[in-house]
Amino acid sequence: MARDDDAMPDIADVTMVDVLRAVADPIRLRIVQTLADGQPHGKCGVHWDFGVHKSTMTHHFRILRQAGLTRTVVTGRTHTVELRRDELDARFPGLIDALTTTARTASRATAPGLANRAGR
Repeated sequence: MARDDDAMPDIADVTMVDVLRAVADPIRLRIVQTLADGQPHGKCGVHWDFGVHKSTMTHHFRILRQAGLTRTVVTGRTHTVELRRDELDARFPGLIDALTTTARTASRATAPGLANRAGR
């Protein structure tokens, strides 16, 4: 049974501070980047192979949902997660694009060979 603190907030109640606090964690930022493709993703799958335990991923999904970034859709025994892209774009225009561009840029900057150049 879902607890009240697990509920997805109304988009009008979502604040920029909550969104930025949620994506401050590198794993949660990567989740948002993955979900930015607009497709619902199952909670289990190779696209979530971030090298952490399933319970840790559950925690990250909950933080993103509580911050208003994602929704979880339950169909039978299947749980899918999707980014509230349209709602977030209407409330904070350009934010998701900026976050996903930042994530792609950061992952390229930490690629082997680029880390040494970034420090110069």
